Amino acid sequence: MDLVLAEDTRVTRKLFSHYDIHTPLRAFHQHNEHQSAAQLAIDLQEEKSYALVSDAGTPGISDPAYLLVKACLDQGVEVECLPGATAFVPALVKSGLPTSSFCFEGFLPQKKGRQTKLKTLENEPRTMVFYESPYRVIKTLEQFITTFGVDRKASVSRELTKIFEETVNGTLAEILEYYQKHTIKGEFVIIVAGKN
Repeated sequence: MDLVLAEDTRVTRKLFSHYDIHTPLRAFHQHNEHQSAAQLAIDLQEEKSYALVSDAGTPGISDPAYLLVKACLDQGVEVECLPGATAFVPALVKSGLPTSSFCFEGFLPQKKGRQTKLKTLENEPRTMVFYESPYRVIKTLEQFITTFGVDRKASVSRELTKIFEETVNGTLAEILEYYQKHTIKGEFVIIVAGKN
């Protein structure tokens, strides 16, 4: 590759250092992707090869990439995708909830539009998949109880494929009670049963 685009160059630099990789790194994340994507796609028309990596999971799944992929395709630049770890797939499987049909919601809006989004999901029949930060897990579970009810089946997984991996299954009320009593760390995937 001529260049590697990384969500956090400090994280990727550790990997590069371990494997003695000296390819130039450039930051590409949610704060600069709007400004960078179009120019990067133009640069790629000049027979260059760039790679995009993320800190965890597959780029483009609740990580920067969508705008870059779209810009590349708009410019006629070929895009290749290598399969990689995606947290929601093992979380969905471990939930024990129906997997034949589900909707991936990713991160809910932090403030504006959050309640409106939850309202649109109130009667969703499919299993729902959400990502959440450790700082908002309790608040999100409380909002889910308000929207979906205390007895709605759910599953919360954190730190998937890592040493402290954990999955808690039960009703939303049971899961909230568990996390009110335990330390909240790591990346979270919340799976909520659809409405019967």
